[in-house]
Amino acid sequence: MSEPVKVSILDREFMVAAPAEERDGLLESARQLDARMREIRDAGKIVGMDRIAIMAALNITHEMLQAQNHAAGAEVIETRLRDLDARIDDYLDGVEVPAELQRR
Repeated sequence: MSEPVKVSILDREFMVAAPAEERDGLLESARQLDARMREIRDAGKIVGMDRIAIMAALNITHEMLQAQNHAAGAEVIETRLRDLDARIDDYLDGVEVPAELQRR
């Protein structure tokens, strides 16, 4: 069951409904968003809560997309390594190993 959780972002309080098991994640997300928005506000280049929120959302989304692309690249590399490993195993299965080099 969802329970309301109070979060504070740029000195404004918001009530957000969240299941009990997601409460800690919501609070950490709010802390990180608050920190990002404060960085943007304190830089002094952007004025207004709405504009600060949009810039923070754009920055966070950009970082998330970069992380997803990095993860996708890592999956491709992992697949290629597994394929190479299988090819090496197939090759070695056909090679006769001298008795003195075999494991006992």
